[in-house]
Amino acid sequence: MFRADRMMDVCLLAGEIMLTYGAETYRVEETLERMAKAAGFLNVHSFVTTTGIFLSFDEVGKGDTMQMIRVDDRIYDLNKVSLVNQVSREFVTGEIDEETAYAKLNEIAKSPMNYPLWLVHIASGVAGAGFSYLFGGSLRDMLPAFIAGFIVSVCVFKFQEYLKVKFFAEFISAFIGGSVAIGLVFLGVGVNLDQIIIGILMPLVPGVPLTNAVRDLISGDYVAGVSRGAEAFLTALSIATGVALAIGLFLA
Repeated sequence: MFRADRMMDVCLLAGEIMLTYGAETYRVEETLERMAKAAGFLNVHSFVTTTGIFLSFDEVGKGDTMQMIRVDDRIYDLNKVSLVNQVSREFVTGEIDEETAYAKLNEIAKSPMNYPLWLVHIASGVAGAGFSYLFGGSLRDMLPAFIAGFIVSVCVFKFQEYLKVKFFAEFISAFIGGSVAIGLVFLGVGVNLDQIIIGILMPLVPGVPLTNAVRDLISGDYVAGVSRGAEAFLTALSIATGVALAIGLFLA
């Protein structure tokens, strides 16, 4: 394999991991350009959107190399973004070569999430209970908010694993979470339904896409910023629709 082809694979794998796990598009572009320039290539240009990466550079005496990849998956794990940044810094400073960088990136791509799923689900339940209390609920509302928040987190991961329709996992999870909250209040476990529902929805709020949209717009990446904003808006709309459907079915 030619060195340009190997370096293209290294850069695109680094960009794919970063884009999949929640990095801003401008950060992905900077990382790819720094790695390619550190490898000695000229006329390095990268263009990254929320669903694709374009990269081109020039190898002296051998012409231009250009490639693009499509990135469909979206899972938020900023620890993997941090690990890729570390590999990038080690490559740019000459501590590792492209073969070692490629092996490390493959290891990062195949590694499990930083925290086990059961801990994520429990944390979602605790967050739901805490937000329920902060938004005016009573201590009695924290238990149903914890239960519903835990179930919502499990549903989101399971539906995202089996369904390929974007935003449907958030919609059906919000519907199930709202239904569980209504059922628990009906059974007398909780008191304030509004505060319980608000609490269990907070872990579903698309905070990372919204933050990345603002940061991409500020950095001048208008296409990526607007598309990220649209993603955050549609996610919020799916959540609201799921809860409204549960309330309409069981409380109307």
